[in-house]
Amino acid sequence: MDPTNTMQAVRFHDYGGPEVLKLETLAVPEPKPGEALVRVKKAGVNYVDVYQRRGILPVSRPSTVGVEGVGVIERANGNLKVGTRVAWISHPGSCAEYQAVPEWKLVPIPDDLDEASAAAAMLQGVTAQYLCETTYPVKRGDTALVHAGAGGVGLLLIQLLKHKGATVLTTVSTPEKAALALQAGADETILYTSSDFVAAVRSATAGAGVDVAYDSVGLATYAGSLSLIRPLGMLVLFGQSSGLVPPIDPLALSRQGSIFLTRPALGHYVADEASIKERATRVLDWVQDGTLKIRVERIYPLEAVVRAHADLEARKTTGKLLIDIGQ
Repeated sequence: MDPTNTMQAVRFHDYGGPEVLKLETLAVPEPKPGEALVRVKKAGVNYVDVYQRRGILPVSRPSTVGVEGVGVIERANGNLKVGTRVAWISHPGSCAEYQAVPEWKLVPIPDDLDEASAAAAMLQGVTAQYLCETTYPVKRGDTALVHAGAGGVGLLLIQLLKHKGATVLTTVSTPEKAALALQAGADETILYTSSDFVAAVRSATAGAGVDVAYDSVGLATYAGSLSLIRPLGMLVLFGQSSGLVPPIDPLALSRQGSIFLTRPALGHYVADEASIKERATRVLDWVQDGTLKIRVERIYPLEAVVRAHADLEARKTTGKLLIDIGQ
């Protein structure tokens, strides 16, 4: 497609379910000073897309869905060269054939790393990195609970936690997902659909609980997660796939043992060029040296973004979902 003409993009004009997503023809964006025009090759599918589409995280509308991608620079205004393969996160509009992206957010992809692996590693990989190295810096000997252990973040977080010498317990919904979490290195898996995960964690830790719980599920799990934190430990609520967590009484944290509660968001951890480059480079290096093994569950064509969102919300998938822009 001629980058001076039109492109296909998936947008929503109203908040709602996957059905509000529509494939539309738009003008190719004109990059502003400090931006590069990127021909998008792969885009990631993430829960933040769902939260934005449903209005949990309000965005201006109409809005092109997708906040991460991999592509090739078509036009540059700074130090990056035309033809460079790049990846980016935390910038809206990746489910489109072209996107204008601030150059400070663009991370060059190593020559020997394929586009699907780079796209699958970025958002979830950087999330896993900041969760275990910045939000709660995991130490050898720590015990961690990871909810949704077979999801995109879960599988990568388990691998990093084991790399750092932690004991990892994880919740999953099916035996098939348990097998994937064990393959990633989990010490024990808990089928939350058929057992009480709180009782299971207490049994596995001889009643001691965990130093940190990484909870992306939210409403259905937060109370149990909080009850399992050891004194001076941390509950990290980084998602709400089951619903929003209600207000928590600060005295509950004191009674549990002066524990810490945080609700991190990726954007604050990659808010400047140094941060995004440092975190993304660490993640891509881990992929290259085998520390992180990427699982791409499914790749959908651009016209099937509705189905990708429906599959993600139904929790039918494991690992990473990608959109192939088909250019």
